[in-house]
Amino acid sequence: MKILFLHSSSDLYGASKILLVTIDILRRNGHIPIVVLSAGGPLAEELENRQVEIIYLKLGILRRKYMHPAGIYNRIHTLYKAVQTLKKIIRQEKIDLVYSNTTAVLAGAFAARQAGVRHIWHVHEIIEKPAFLFRILSYLLKQYSEKIIVVSGAVKKHWSRYVPEEKLALIYNGIDYTPYLSVRPPRTAPPDRQNETGKGIIIGMIGRVHAWKGQDYFLNIAGELIRQFPELQFVMAGDAFPGNEYLYEALEQQKTRLHLTHAVTDLGYRTDIPELLHNFDIFVSPSTSPDPFPTVVLEAMASACAVVATAHGGVTEMITQQVEGILIPRDDAAAAAAMMAPLITDASLRQQLGKAASEKVQTTYSMEAFERKLINVL
Repeated sequence: MKILFLHSSSDLYGASKILLVTIDILRRNGHIPIVVLSAGGPLAEELENRQVEIIYLKLGILRRKYMHPAGIYNRIHTLYKAVQTLKKIIRQEKIDLVYSNTTAVLAGAFAARQAGVRHIWHVHEIIEKPAFLFRILSYLLKQYSEKIIVVSGAVKKHWSRYVPEEKLALIYNGIDYTPYLSVRPPRTAPPDRQNETGKGIIIGMIGRVHAWKGQDYFLNIAGELIRQFPELQFVMAGDAFPGNEYLYEALEQQKTRLHLTHAVTDLGYRTDIPELLHNFDIFVSPSTSPDPFPTVVLEAMASACAVVATAHGGVTEMITQQVEGILIPRDDAAAAAAMMAPLITDASLRQQLGKAASEKVQTTYSMEAFERKLINVL
C-alpha cells in the first residue's frame, strides 16, 4: 500500500519516535510511506536519512494557544486549505490509506473522506479539557476513521466514552531497545550500601516542557528531597513548543525560590537519550495530568533505571508498584519525596527495580508485538 502519514510536529519526542518505528515496520512489510509535516526539524532529518519522501504543508495543527475566537478562525482557515491540497496529493500519488498520527492532526480525516480512501487514526492523547474539544474530537474519531489505534488501556477507556469500542485497537508502543540495553551493564552495587547525603546520586527527568508534563512538580519534589539529602543532583532535559518559552522563566523563578539553582542542571533539548539515562540513578516521570503511554518511561525501563512516576494514565499499566518502579501521587511533593527516599539510600533496591523493569519492557512491550498488531490492523 501507499500510505500518507500526517504528523503534528517535527520534534523527536514520544509520538514522533513511534511514527519512525511505524514507518520502519511498514517499509519492511512492503508498504510505501509519504510523510506530511508542517515544518522541518529533527524528525524530518531522520526521515531524510531513511530516504522517506516528505511533503511540507501547513496542516492547521490543534494547539491550546489557538483556543480563542481569533485562533479558532485561523485554524479553520488553515485546515480548509490543507484539506484541499491533501486531496490533490491523495489523487496524484494514488494513496491507498491516510494515517493521522495524534489527534492534533485533523486535515487527514477530512481529506481521506472527501477523496474516498481509508483513514486510520493513531491516538496518543488523553484530552480532558476543554470538554467541548474532547466531544468534538470524539465525534471526528467515530465518524472519520475506519480504525483507531490507542496506545494504552487508559487511552482506550478515555475515548470509549463516546467512540464505539469495536473501532478502538489497543497497541502498546514498541521501540528498539538495543541502544538502551547496550549502554549500561547490570548494576553491581553492594546491597547494604547506604547514602545519607545523596552524594553521587543523579535524579533526572526528560520531556517536552509543558504545563502538564510536571517540570514544576519535579522541582517541588527536588526541594523536598534536598532538605534530607543535600548533595543530590537533579537533571532536566527537554524544550518547549515555540511560543511557550515563558514556561522556562517560571521554572527558573521556582528554582530560585526553592534554593535549587546549585542542584538542578537544565540541559534543554537533547537527542542522546540513551547516554542521559545511563547517567541517571533515578528517572522521574512527574506528569500532573494522565500521560497516555510515555515512551520515555519505556526507554528508562529498558535502561534499567529505577523509575518513579505519577500514578495515573498509561504508566500504571507499565509499572507495578514496588516491582518495576515506584508510583507516586500527582499532587503531593512531600509524600512523593518520602516514597523516593529509600531509592536514594539503597543501591540494591534501585538495581532490583531497574532489572525487573528492563525485563518487563523487553517482553510485554517488544518491537515484535507492536509490529504484529500493527500489521493486523492495517
